[in-house]
Amino acid sequence: MIPPSFSDLGKATNDLLGKDYPSGSAKLEVNTTTANGIKFTVTGTKDNKSGFIASDLKAKYADKARGLTFTETWSTANVLGATLELQDSIAKGLKLEANGTILPEKGTKNAKAGFEYKQEYIFTRGSLDLFKGPTLSGDAVIGADGYVVGAEFGYDVSEAKITKYAGALGYIAPLYTIQLLAANKASVFSASYYHKVNAQVEAGAKASWNKSDAGVGIEVGTKYQLDKTAFIKAKVDNKGILGLGYTQTLIDGVKIAFGGLFDTTRLQNDAHKVGVSFTFEA
Repeated sequence: MIPPSFSDLGKATNDLLGKDYPSGSAKLEVNTTTANGIKFTVTGTKDNKSGFIASDLKAKYADKARGLTFTETWSTANVLGATLELQDSIAKGLKLEANGTILPEKGTKNAKAGFEYKQEYIFTRGSLDLFKGPTLSGDAVIGADGYVVGAEFGYDVSEAKITKYAGALGYIAPLYTIQLLAANKASVFSASYYHKVNAQVEAGAKASWNKSDAGVGIEVGTKYQLDKTAFIKAKVDNKGILGLGYTQTLIDGVKIAFGGLFDTTRLQNDAHKVGVSFTFEA
């Protein structure tokens, strides 16, 4: 097996509990692809409380024969970004990446160079932030027979100190996953579980503890596939926050989602957040 990347450990649980709950905003996303393979993505989000609208434009070109991908972005905050990726051209499983952003108004800039290498039993990544530090970051996951073990680190070259470290272990099966994570220099601990009960039902839970907090945070959720075009999701945590979501594919390429987060301990107060999301793809 090729294990997942370190950031994707526990992804099934995180997606179940974190995605498809539009709340506090209205979002529109439009994806189009030209005849020569350039994909344009435009997103816009309006905050329900402040009315502020944020949007960005992304253009992505992929030359699959050469393993080359070039992406440009431009946001309403006037941040310009570019990413260049080279996949499997030098060696199978190796991806090289360079990306950078610039804010012309303030002259703020950022540039990173990195690699990703994955083969049977191993997935490792590394990057160098040229303007912040510079800082080295890396992670690696090894896995066999469903068991995975991973670690992550960050190192500030100029100050000669470790900026972050984390470790994880878990088990990945076709219908369920279990993950244990120690992050933020072993100050935050979490355990997560995901189970695909059957073709229609998914369930998951996550417990987390921060050394700076007294209690343990617990969140459980589920997803039910109504039919091929629609599903509903629900989650609740130990603070009484209830999340509900409904996603419907209207026609091919058109999807709408409704959702909200409701504070069940303050039902009479204005403490709830609702939202909607539209996605178009052509």
